[in-house]
Amino acid sequence: MNKTSYTNLSKAWEFIESRALDAQRAVLQSTRATAESQGHEQGSAAQASFLKMLVKLTAARSIILVGTAAAVETIEIIDALEGKGQLTVVDSSADGAAFIRSIFNELDDESDTRMRVVNAAAGIFLPRLNADDYDLIIVTGDASNYTATYEQSQRLLKQGGITVFTDMLGFASSDSQGGLLNPVDRSPKTVELRSLLSTIETDEHIDSTLIPVGSGLLIAEHR
Repeated sequence: MNKTSYTNLSKAWEFIESRALDAQRAVLQSTRATAESQGHEQGSAAQASFLKMLVKLTAARSIILVGTAAAVETIEIIDALEGKGQLTVVDSSADGAAFIRSIFNELDDESDTRMRVVNAAAGIFLPRLNADDYDLIIVTGDASNYTATYEQSQRLLKQGGITVFTDMLGFASSDSQGGLLNPVDRSPKTVELRSLLSTIETDEHIDSTLIPVGSGLLIAEHR
């Protein structure tokens, strides 16, 4: 690929993200605005849309979202569940957990979708959950969420279950210095993601692929 090709790819990412933002429903747009006004940065709109589609394609019914005030993703997942199943949100931030609870309470959802929000670190709460009980795990937010979730994912997921790690290029962190694209970036999240990527790619029990959606998604299927 030449310089022009890379420039076109950058423009394509901007085009896709812009389209995804414009296509978001009013509730998503208002939630994003409210969250960010309270200091809760939200992920890519294209990423949230992809996660919604993934829930539908896999027919996942038991989902864990490990994040930090991941409001947009929460709404998209609830919508994808179409009144079925359960979403467990694990948020180590007390403010983030409270914000997610308020969102769910305000949704006009007359369905039987169940949701529980837990204010706890992933490394403390996930070991308490039942094994072989989940279809899909999605990881966002702080650096501490990633390896802690990976270490429990094999136990928690049913055979063929999937873990999706968002922001695998490390752009979303406030102290990012270019993320994985910059070899000298030693910020905590970048260091964590760099190590995790290598670990998962060499894990014989996992099939994985890294794709350029949002700020990088690593999709890992547990065999």
